[in-house]
Amino acid sequence: MTIDPRLSSLSLNQKTTNSWSLEEAVAGAERAGLSWIGLWREPVQQIGVDKAARLVSDAGLQVSSLCRGGFITAEEGPARRASIADNVRAIEESATLGTTCLVMVVGGLPEGSRDLAGARERVAEGIAELAPHAAAHGVRLALEPMNPIYCADRGVLSTLGQALDLAELFPTEQVGVVVDTFHVWWDPAVLPQIERAAGRIASFQVCDWITPLPADALLSRGMMGDGHIDFPVLRRAVEAAGYDGPTEVEIFNADVWASDPEAVVSLMSERYLSCVLDS
Repeated sequence: MTIDPRLSSLSLNQKTTNSWSLEEAVAGAERAGLSWIGLWREPVQQIGVDKAARLVSDAGLQVSSLCRGGFITAEEGPARRASIADNVRAIEESATLGTTCLVMVVGGLPEGSRDLAGARERVAEGIAELAPHAAAHGVRLALEPMNPIYCADRGVLSTLGQALDLAELFPTEQVGVVVDTFHVWWDPAVLPQIERAAGRIASFQVCDWITPLPADALLSRGMMGDGHIDFPVLRRAVEAAGYDGPTEVEIFNADVWASDPEAVVSLMSERYLSCVLDS
């Protein structure tokens, strides 16, 4: 089988083939001729971080990102201390896996709270506490702005501009941002904000915005080409901002997850070439 050399910049995020174990995902990425894989902490922890690192390395792959850190909006107390400690472990896991990118899904409003400003302040405080530890391990905290529909329960950073406002308080090598097409495509300021993000982009993730949205908003990400996003415009902007890392496909979608993972990887590769790279 001839592998298109342009696939060397494509990364399979584990969630896209959710039914595969870590071993199966690594083997599937290797068979597809990919060079990168995006990992999630839970399946990594199931087999052990050291074993996971060896598995990826032995397959000739590199880890594009580890997901996820974050959920640091709780008020001071035992729950917040536990969250900070878990993020410290996530930083150390990232270093062991050989990735510099720890994706930070910062968290939504604490239960019963309506204090959005306070939640965002606590995110900033948490990043300030964690950034030195990340720097000591050669890991960058990658703030992921999320579509506003997730503000209450997952991510109080809703725009790339907000994420940059926070990231810019810290050295570039310590705190960056994730540009995820699903979360930022709608923003009328996205292109100037990507330009502003020069040097700060730690990860570029792609999947499509489909309509109608499924009943479960969390599972509303589509395969590239099945929705409304103009990927080449965003890709060119990210590249112009100096990002030259992998493009990671991360899809949460019940129909995709129910499909044959081998066929999903094949379609993902085809759509990456035709919908993301071709302009």
